[in-house]
Formats: sequence, structure tokens, C-alpha cells
Amino acid sequence: MAKLTVKFIPDNKTVEVEKDRTIASAALSAGVPLNAACGGDGVCGRCRVLVRKGQVGALATGRMSLADMRKGLYLACQTTVQSDLEVEVPAESRLDMDRLSAEEIDRRLKGFYGPSEDVQSLEAAAPVKPAFTGSALTEKLYLELPPPTLQDCISDLERLYRQIQAQKDYIPEHAGLAAIRLLGELLRSAQWKVTATVGKRYGIIELLDVEPGDTASRNFGLVFDIGTTTVSGQLVDLQSARVLGTRATYNKQASFGSDVITRIMYAQKEEGLEKLHQAVVESMNAITHDLAAENSIDLNDVTCVVCAGNTTMIHLLLRIDPTYIRREPYVATANFIPVARAHEAGILVNPRALLFCLPGVASYVGGDVTAGVLACGLDTADDVNILIDIGTNGEVVVGNKEFLVCAAASAGPAFEGSGVSCGMRSSIGAIQKVTIDPKAFAVRYETIGSAPARGICGSGYIDCIAAMLTCGLLDKDGKIKAIDNPRIRATGAGREFVLAAAGENGCQADIVITEADIDNIKRAKAAIYAAVVSLLKHISLDFPAIKRIFIAGGFGTSLDIASAITIGLLPALKKETFVFVGNSSLTGARNTILSEEACATADEIAHKMTYCELSVEPGYMEEYMAALFFPHTDIARFGKK
Repeated sequence: MAKLTVKFIPDNKTVEVEKDRTIASAALSAGVPLNAACGGDGVCGRCRVLVRKGQVGALATGRMSLADMRKGLYLACQTTVQSDLEVEVPAESRLDMDRLSAEEIDRRLKGFYGPSEDVQSLEAAAPVKPAFTGSALTEKLYLELPPPTLQDCISDLERLYRQIQAQKDYIPEHAGLAAIRLLGELLRSAQWKVTATVGKRYGIIELLDVEPGDTASRNFGLVFDIGTTTVSGQLVDLQSARVLGTRATYNKQASFGSDVITRIMYAQKEEGLEKLHQAVVESMNAITHDLAAENSIDLNDVTCVVCAGNTTMIHLLLRIDPTYIRREPYVATANFIPVARAHEAGILVNPRALLFCLPGVASYVGGDVTAGVLACGLDTADDVNILIDIGTNGEVVVGNKEFLVCAAASAGPAFEGSGVSCGMRSSIGAIQKVTIDPKAFAVRYETIGSAPARGICGSGYIDCIAAMLTCGLLDKDGKIKAIDNPRIRATGAGREFVLAAAGENGCQADIVITEADIDNIKRAKAAIYAAVVSLLKHISLDFPAIKRIFIAGGFGTSLDIASAITIGLLPALKKETFVFVGNSSLTGARNTILSEEACATADEIAHKMTYCELSVEPGYMEEYMAALFFPHTDIARFGKK
């Protein structure tokens, strides 16, 4: 079949595709990332493109009218290629897959904070993470072997093992055939001076590799937090335990949907699972390449990789079908993944490098939560604490050294800037802080990077709603009041409030918050608050019994506590109760790669945690419905009358 060409501008990228392929599919092949929050179902309306030349096939939808089509505007996911095309992709339809800004990397990858949002730097913060003992999951051992003689004629492999035992208190129990095949010649050409790399698989010692000479100082590991929105990675010197570099990038899977449910559904399509797998591995390999190049590291010296992520992300990384995660009774294929080779997942490091995936608990509580509990030390605390990871899939853990109970709240992607009219990720130009004058309703805002406003990120929405409530612009149901002010505008879908007008401080278009946006945020905050309350009720506790509330995730580090309490996302407790812990998933993964004890503890934590399925938890829906007001139907909980 003859192929047709599709040229994308302003990218100036051209790709050949078969007739009847969608423009979205062509864009993916061309490497032009489109904003497809709904995963290509045509319901989010965010992949709008302008067809400048050529013929397409499309039907009018609720997101695209016939009038739009007459202007050449189409939804890329619902429009097929019928001839050679020239397609313009406007800025608002693009998925920003560039590297994160310095501000966003700082926000997402900060280490542990002390119990105050006033802490300005990691160095000034008191660490709360526990210390672990034991060696790293892989070790390099420099060995000088005595050559064989007629009196000492054991095999080369036994000779190697004997020397390892002389240095360490173990003998490898397993060795790869490839390493054995090369062993005889290697030992002799290296004059019996070699470096053995050993890996530890939960108590089983494996000989991974043998190299000539002394390379013991060149042993590195990679740790990853595979988030639904962001993939973060660190390069770790396994000998010195130093972090050599940190990188973060957007998860390329976002091209197939903004949340795990959409991606699970996409995985069921033809080649869907493979595309999702390749997308996340590309993100990880990009980080790997950058970190190795920056530190002049040979990737053959990376001998171990540890990944933490939610259950769906780990399934997609390993090409495991995630279908049954979203089907009742919501069962994962595996929560405890056996140690594998990194190359089996497509991670481009030493082919013999080990791959550890931190264990999950249930379909919607994964290894990232296990890593967070490990990093915060919930499992060793005397007091009862709470860990909340605020994100697309908000996870909550309550407990101490005696017990751990967890749940997942389907908050949706609103806190990540998706599903809201002017929402965007926390990148350059995102409005992140908002104040409103209570008299004239004049707005002051801060953007990331102090750039002209392009949209609103999650923390900006929370700040804005809190300010609107405080100023009397919103009622408790989240409706904008009919006040005579130029910032309040009536639309066919309700009222909206203008935060930044086109032309103001370099702003290209009006940036507004609508009643539909407020409703999305309201539902997201209600889901998380109700999850916390329901877990506490499940174990017959209330907020006065809680010592600390750890807030994890990149979004959490930019959260204003007062605003979060004002809208009813967090309980009305003293400020010092809350502890920002940054990317606790990455911290937990790093603890694991550096310590056998931490690795074993992570397994114990996952076994110890009791999962509470909120969809069948008595009282959860009542708590959720009660939280669908600002701050809550029971305002006494928030110190109000």
C-alpha cells in the first residue's frame, strides 16, 4: 500500500503513514508529543490541530463542532489521514516533554524537610529518614589469586570462590554461564589479578561478572522513581554511597493518557502494551545516558538498578499485562517481582546488571508507597503517623512499628494540571501561588521561573480556590458568586474567574478558573481527605492521635499548608504536624540499593501493610460526599462555626 506523508509544523518533521491512520498516531511516529489526556478517546479535547493542507476523515464530536472543522481544526486522535497533509500543532495541544525546569526538578526531588514549610534548603532540614546497615546490593571485589600448581589444582571457578570467601563471609551460590565460559583465559591473561562483581538476591549470592585488573572503584547503581507524570533517577556510587547526579523528565507514557486507568485501557489495544513499555524505558534510558555522560561513567560499570513505582507503572515497565488491575476484584499479576536482569526490561546498562523492583501491596498501592514508608521510618516509629502521597492516585498509609494500614484514593489528574481548563504541569510559566485582594478582587500571582503566565499548576489551583473562599468569591459548594466585577464572567457552562488577562505581563491568552475546574479540584481533595478519615476510622483513631503527617511527592513540596486546610484537603492541625518529605519514593529506592538490610526491610513493610479497599469500606462514600464542600459539610472539623 502506498504511503502518505504528514508534515508537522512548526516542528518541520515529516513522517510516512498508511491511509486511515489517525493524525495522533502519525504524530507519535514523528516524535511530536500531543496532549492526549484521555488516551485517544476523543473526550478531553486537548489534541486539537490545524490541518493546513490535505484531506482528512473526521466526524463532529462534543469537543469539535462542524464550524471548527470548516476552519481546519480537528482532534488529532479522531481524525484520519486521507492524503498528504500539512498539520500545525499549536502550543496548547503539545505535551511538554522537554526536560523539567530547574525549579521543577528542585521541587520534585528535594530530600527530606523538617517539620516546617519554612525550611528553605535540604541542608538546613533535619533528616527524618532512618539509617540502614549492610553493603550495597552489588559489590566489586579486587582479587589476587594464587596460580594453580600440581599441589593446588582446583578448578578456576573454585579458586575464584575460595578467594572471595577469604575476603568476605560468603561464597557465591550461582554464576552465569557466560562468565564461566570466559573465565579460564581471562584469569591467565590478567595474571590472576581480577575484579569479581557479586550481586545479592535476597540472601542468594551470584557471581555477575569477572574483569581483568582492579576495577573495584568503578561500581555504580541507578535508582528510579517511575511516576505516572514524572520519571526521576539518580546515579549512585555503590562504593562510597554518594549520589553523583539526579535527573527528572516527563514520563513519555503521558502521550497515551494522563492516568493509570487510561493507560491500562490503552495497553489492551494492539501493540498498546509494547508502546507503553517503550515509552517509559525511553524516559529511563534518557536519564541514564545523561547521568553517565555528565559523570564520565561507562555504562558497563552500572551493575544494579532499583525501581519504585505504582503497580501499573511497574507492570508496564516489565511488559506485564495490567488488565486485571482495573477489573474487580482489582488484582495485580504480581506485587513481589523476582530480581531480574536490567536488560530484560530494556534498560541500557551492563547486560548482567540486576534489576530490583520494590514490592507493592495491592493494585493501587505500589512499590513507591513501600519506598516512602521505608524512607520516612513509619514502620519503626513509636507514634502513629500518616504518609500522604498527593498525586493522580493519592495513596495514604497510617501506622507505626506495630501496624500499617494503607489505601488509595482516586484523586484524578487535576493536581497535576490535567482535566482543568487552564491546567498545566509545574513547569515554566505555571501560576503556583495566588493572593486576591478582598476588596477590589485584584489578583497577585507568582509563576514558576517568574515567566509570563501560561497556565495554572496544582498548587496554584489550591491557592486560588483558598483565596477565593477567603475573599467571599466562592460559596461552600464551589460556585462563583454573581458579583459585579470584570474578573467574573458568565459562560454557557457557568461562571469563571480571570486570574490573568491576555496581554497582562506577557500573558498570551486569558487564564481563568471555571466552576468546572473548581468542581474537579473539589472532588480530588474530597477523595484524599475521605481516604485519610476512613483509614483512621478503620483502626478506631482520630486526628488527635497522630504525631506527624508526612506529605510526599513533587506536588507536596510546593503545597501551601494553610491553603490546603482552607479548602479541606488536609485536616486542621498545627503547622508543625506536617512534614514535607519530597520524593520519598526515590529516597527509599536509594536506601534499598545501598543496603541489604533496607532491601529486606522493604519486603517486610510490603508484607506488613494491610490494604483497605475504599470502594467497599463502610462509610467511605459518606465521608467522600461530606467532603464535597469547602472545606467540609462539618465545618467544626476545621475550627469554624
